[in-house]
Amino acid sequence: MTIQELYKLYSINFLVNTDTRKIRKGSIYFALKGNNFNGNNFALDALNNGAAYAVIDEEIESHSNIIKVDDVLSTLQKLANYHRKHLKAPIISLTGSNGKTTTKELIYAVLSTTFNATATTGNLNNHIGVPLTLLAMTPKTEIGIVEMGANHIKEIEFLSSIAEPNFGYITNFGKAHLEGFGGVEGIIKGKSELYDFLRNSKGTAFVNEDDPLQVEKSEGIKTIPFNSSAIKFIEAAPFVKVEFDKVQINSQLIGKYNYYNIAAAIAIGNYFKIETSAIKNAIENYIPNNNRSQIIQKGTLKIILDAYNANPSSMEAALENFSQLEDSTKIIFLGDMFELGETSEEEHQKIAELATSFNFKQVFLIGKAFSTTNVKNALIYDSFDSFKDSNNYIKLTNSTILIKGSRGMALERILDLF
Repeated sequence: MTIQELYKLYSINFLVNTDTRKIRKGSIYFALKGNNFNGNNFALDALNNGAAYAVIDEEIESHSNIIKVDDVLSTLQKLANYHRKHLKAPIISLTGSNGKTTTKELIYAVLSTTFNATATTGNLNNHIGVPLTLLAMTPKTEIGIVEMGANHIKEIEFLSSIAEPNFGYITNFGKAHLEGFGGVEGIIKGKSELYDFLRNSKGTAFVNEDDPLQVEKSEGIKTIPFNSSAIKFIEAAPFVKVEFDKVQINSQLIGKYNYYNIAAAIAIGNYFKIETSAIKNAIENYIPNNNRSQIIQKGTLKIILDAYNANPSSMEAALENFSQLEDSTKIIFLGDMFELGETSEEEHQKIAELATSFNFKQVFLIGKAFSTTNVKNALIYDSFDSFKDSNNYIKLTNSTILIKGSRGMALERILDLF
């Protein structure tokens, strides 16, 4: 079956699925494969659960609504790109080392005030998530927002070739996925592949003028610049407040590091002619979730939960911000940062030294990588279980707490211990 023929079937309902537990009636099921699963084995279940067709790449029991292809993932990606070429809606793609998902959610909140917008769900931003995001768009979609993640060179180039964005935004270049990119220069090169696509396709980039590196790497592209003169930072105590168009916007995001995430959403909303009052309402009503900069009150403890992800850049920003809070008694729980490769020992030592340089009441360092650090004035554990068994957290009261670590550490488990 050709992509054109498959597209005719897809365009009946504009629905696709990759999980038989979430089948929507009339959808096309794509039998993806992974290290621990084979979607081909569930194709008939998908049809029995309401899927109109199932796309497979292995021999299974015959069925009139089975579509066999050479490679299911490649077919999904080609269908997404074919669909993208038929969409009239402009596409905004964004990537970066830190703040991608929060920025995407803010942009979506702002644009949704005026447009029928479709955006990446959660952080489904890889070679599967980007096609699924595009295929979630319908002829009714007026604007699309596609988050793109990567941990190797050429990934953003590939994702850009699928999404074909009209607009792009890179949040920053930070120390994330150092192992896969081979160092900071690799990160800059890999993320800048979005700029390369926009340059070659005569697209437009939203650029933070306060970041000289973004300005440099976006040369030769039509740009929509923004900066701290037009969008003023007021404070982060702990929530970020900004001023735009003589209007104060009081967000529910903590940390000065979220300022540029907010500023980007404001700049993009302003470009698409959204009223300042609507931008203000959208940002003020956005509440972070999924372990991202959440503030949780448990008894006398005020907890800043930022346990969705961590890398040296975001960890440093979180610690600097936490140190500036006026709360009198501050305690931090830090978990290992993953995917740092050969730089892991050095980067963990730097963060451990930074964490203990502040006047925090207590510093907890948790994980195999942090256990090799050499610092004074910290309680260090080689695993979450050893930390849990220590019971050193039981008597904590009347304190402000920061919890931050990579997703694999799942430090939100600490909440259950208080």
